[in-house]
Amino acid sequence: MAGPQRMPSLVALRCFEAAARLESFSRAADELHLTHGAISRAVRAVEQELGAPLFERRNRRVFLNAAGRLLFDGVHAGLAQMARAAEAVRRQVADRPLLLSCEPTLLMRWLIPRWGDFQARYPQHTVHLVAGGGTVEWGRGIDLAIRRNDFDWGRNVHVQPLCAERMGPVCQPDRLEQFFASKADGSLELRGGAELLHSRTRPGAWADWCQSVSLQIPMQLGQAPTAGALVLEHFYLSLQAAAAGLGVAMGPQLLVQDDIAVGRLVAPLGFVPDGSQYCLLAPQVWVAGSVQQLLADWIAQQMKN
Repeated sequence: MAGPQRMPSLVALRCFEAAARLESFSRAADELHLTHGAISRAVRAVEQELGAPLFERRNRRVFLNAAGRLLFDGVHAGLAQMARAAEAVRRQVADRPLLLSCEPTLLMRWLIPRWGDFQARYPQHTVHLVAGGGTVEWGRGIDLAIRRNDFDWGRNVHVQPLCAERMGPVCQPDRLEQFFASKADGSLELRGGAELLHSRTRPGAWADWCQSVSLQIPMQLGQAPTAGALVLEHFYLSLQAAAAGLGVAMGPQLLVQDDIAVGRLVAPLGFVPDGSQYCLLAPQVWVAGSVQQLLADWIAQQMKN
């Protein structure tokens, strides 16, 4: 039997993969903490070993040709598989709990009330929950993150969509008639003088909802709340204020469904998609059967219920 075919060095292939993925030798050098010359020499060595050019160079950028694309697909998949295997071994040796970062309001009002179910199903796994929003700092031990896609989380992130964000006005049931009026067809509409609750973390929530339901945006629903309007520091505080009868808040269905179920809040106009969605993020694709996979499947199932 013939022996195995000689391959380019793994170091050179790693340099090639980074240059191809980033379409830049300079950016590949920055990512791998090497010089531009080192990346160029590594790529040249791979091309000489295989006997074929792999890139087209135009305007200081590099683009894969047909041979380069064929090689990149295999090398990229192979490096990703090696990274997953290394992480699995590292976690097994360290026995480190998995760390899940979640947006604060979602964590408090949706995830924590359901967390006992995950613990009951998988008592052998330890998962720590932390509150966090916006950009995820993966280098600080975070394994998974739940975020709404209202910001750019970068190219090299594994994303699993969870559910669409659906928004609607909510208030305390006893204040329904004070804040909403009946129309001729029996449906309800927001009264012009209703006390609207705003938050600094999502200041455009009311205006976005008006756009979603094709409603002309009244002055009081503009991006800047009018003088005297109640503005809360965080989004979850506006929901708490609504439950206390202080006004009408713009509520995501996912975050208020439990309060509606027990009668603390009502949503007289229902909910409509606002164009955003919640997603589960990870620095890389998780291994089948891993804790990450179990948690991802559980979260997705809970959001469907």
